[in-house]
Amino acid sequence: MEWHEELHERVDERIEQLDERLWAVATALHERPELSYEEHAAAERLTGELAADGFAVDTGVAGLPTAFLARAGSGRPCVALLLEYDALPGLGHACGHNLIAAAGLGAALSARDVLADSPGSLLVVGCPAEERGGGKVALAEAGVFDDVDAALTFHPGVHSWSSAPLTAQVELKVTFHGRAAHPTGNPEAGVDALAALIQAFGAVSALRQRLPAGSHVQGIITHGGEATNIVPDHAEGRFGLRALTTTALDRLAEDVGTCAQGAALATGAKVDVERLGRGFAHFRDNAVLSERFTEHLAACGIHATPPVPGVFPGSSDIGDVSARVPAIHPFVAITAEEYAVHTEEFAAASASPRGRSVMLASAAALARTAIDLRTHHALVSRAWDHFRSLERNGH
Repeated sequence: MEWHEELHERVDERIEQLDERLWAVATALHERPELSYEEHAAAERLTGELAADGFAVDTGVAGLPTAFLARAGSGRPCVALLLEYDALPGLGHACGHNLIAAAGLGAALSARDVLADSPGSLLVVGCPAEERGGGKVALAEAGVFDDVDAALTFHPGVHSWSSAPLTAQVELKVTFHGRAAHPTGNPEAGVDALAALIQAFGAVSALRQRLPAGSHVQGIITHGGEATNIVPDHAEGRFGLRALTTTALDRLAEDVGTCAQGAALATGAKVDVERLGRGFAHFRDNAVLSERFTEHLAACGIHATPPVPGVFPGSSDIGDVSARVPAIHPFVAITAEEYAVHTEEFAAASASPRGRSVMLASAAALARTAIDLRTHHALVSRAWDHFRSLERNGH
């Protein structure tokens, strides 16, 4: 038996020993869901578990009270395991982040035990606010991933996919400024800001007809006036934009801005178009690492396939991590395909027996992949070569 196969078997044994402990963490988070930036109990529980097993823990990273880093070992290669733990308003853990946290914890604890004093380090990154705000963007900009060689995580889903076609995303605020007037007394003196906003929606609707695959615009009106007997002098809408790449997203944002400017010219209103935050970069899957993870997941009894062409499940702040270091974000199904994330059914699945088995299998596959990176420097080099090839080709 080869040495690395023995290490993999030891991981499996350790995960089995950790089963009850990891499931206790997953269910504790599920029973007490916390919203983005408010995950205090989750962060305290996870850091406590890591510190108890010898990880050096830092909290409040990147100015985020519920972000943390936990390190074992030193130097490179450095493998980062990413934990998410925020929930959704009204739905709790309907995105399965409690399973992401427990699986990442299990991978960290088992890999540390098996690797012992091997060269390199494990870095557990506590990532708050994936659902709202993008904690990983702040962590990346703070330099957390500057000396990392691979960033590993998984996500519960309704498909088992070896990689995730996650699109770039940003939100725009479009504000029209008009002039108030009485709609019958002196309508000629007014400039209808709401009419301008509605015209912008019409232009965006026409724009949608020629968008390429992976691009999408969805808008809402957030302010449309104060009373029906006043011509609105202020109207505001928000548009969520997605595109296959960050470059395509920038072009789409320009197009939506042009729609707004055209509506302003047509109605005599003035318009401001503002990006709300940085948004998320598109995800760059590192095929070298995702193939390795998929092999290990299959050894644990779950067979993942490539994603279905033309299906784009959403966006995530891990895109900004993948723009800096080799990264993976596979999906592993915890429920049937007819369901969807961000639903009550998915929240129930994240505390189900299938969710438990997926969490354990994913923890083992993540730990095995981390061990391969720490003990096979050629794999690290291949992962970086693939990362640089994506950069050169504009992917």
